[in-house]
Amino acid sequence: MKRREFLKVAAAAAGGVAANAAGQDVGEKDAAAASLDASGTQIEWSRQVSVRYEADVAVIGGGIAGVSAACAAARCGAKVILVERFAVTGGNMTSGGVANFCGQIEGQGEVFDEILADLARFGAISLPKTVFDHEILAIVLQELLLRRKVKLLLHTRFVDVRANRGRISECIICGKSGPEAVRARQFIDCSGDADVARAAGFEIMKGRERDHLQLPMSLMYFVRHVEARHARAQLPEGWFEPVRSKEDLPMTSKWPNGPGGDALKIKIPMFDSTDTESLTAAEIRARRRMMEVLDYYQRVEKKPWLLDHCSPIIGIREGCRVVGEYVLKVEDLRAGRAFEDGVARGTFYLDAHKPDDDKRTYVLSGKEREVPPYQIPLRSLIARDGKNLMMAGRCFSADQLALSSARVSTSASMMGQAGGIAAALSVQKKCDPRQLDPADVRKIVEQRGARLAVQRTMESDLTM
Repeated sequence: MKRREFLKVAAAAAGGVAANAAGQDVGEKDAAAASLDASGTQIEWSRQVSVRYEADVAVIGGGIAGVSAACAAARCGAKVILVERFAVTGGNMTSGGVANFCGQIEGQGEVFDEILADLARFGAISLPKTVFDHEILAIVLQELLLRRKVKLLLHTRFVDVRANRGRISECIICGKSGPEAVRARQFIDCSGDADVARAAGFEIMKGRERDHLQLPMSLMYFVRHVEARHARAQLPEGWFEPVRSKEDLPMTSKWPNGPGGDALKIKIPMFDSTDTESLTAAEIRARRRMMEVLDYYQRVEKKPWLLDHCSPIIGIREGCRVVGEYVLKVEDLRAGRAFEDGVARGTFYLDAHKPDDDKRTYVLSGKEREVPPYQIPLRSLIARDGKNLMMAGRCFSADQLALSSARVSTSASMMGQAGGIAAALSVQKKCDPRQLDPADVRKIVEQRGARLAVQRTMESDLTM
């Protein structure tokens, strides 16, 4: 893509991001309660819905953080319901086509250990390698949830919450049965985009501070290898803006995807995953870009590839983050900080690509990206403005650079496990998560196989 075309697309997307950020006061309830008609006026709507489901713990979002949270809470004896918008759980790891675990895979806790063991039983991963079959992972996660007796609602979207003075009583969901309510004592936001917190009017963070630009998205697509006589360019003449030189390629990663196939990932920057129109534009842009890049490999490099399939969703690295009792900072990661309420651990580097270009450019230099193992505190999993809302995965409480490391699947699973344990303990003790003794949560986390030890500075040492 020529630079002038990229800048045109980027400017349009940035305008949408800026408008969205400017129109949302911090802590303001999202616009789900009111719509704008063509004349710009507001309308009000309401309806009574049945409380069809009741649970001790309701988990919203079935990515690996949500699955881990639900499984961990259920093992503690809680009655758990998991709401997932797609046909399968796993989020970016399954629907998004990402088939590689990042960070250390050992010592993440019993939920992640069981996932690895089941993948190995299917022959879908060759340990200690971290590449796996993402289609098999969808089956593994489904069966894991069912074994733990988690109530699973697929093809079901979160819509809204009923909250009073920071306490959520019900959330409104909508599946094929229409709008219904889920009543629970504890809620865990694993939506990735802080959907529950935003609906409740709790404070959120988004993107980098100066312009709210988020870490760039990526699209996964898959090609199959064919005999040379069957190879051909698939993009018709006159469609899109095909890439003709290597220098014009966006950031593209490639790795094997089983016999006779490869997975490709391309960077799609400058869109907002929390805005309806911007996310729509991102998906459209990504599939066009996929064909432009594929055309280069087919027509210029003469690769014997044909498009096999594309992930049904674009991969999102950053949506909104909930402001928690503690905001994990990049300085914490660089110090390898341990916390008295540390309940998860991160080991991945600061994987922050520049949000305003489509090349393999990082915010930080090579040495600046490396961090030692660090802990994630329980306080970063507790919504500051909520009494019974926790969060895990990429919408937990962190600054953007800290998120760029902690967002990966291994750490997200650890966060989910800790959040599920804390939510279940809160139900058992009839208290809110912030009233728990963090040592009780940490003890169970470690008993279930999570390695939390780091070799660097304690939080108290840094504040003296």
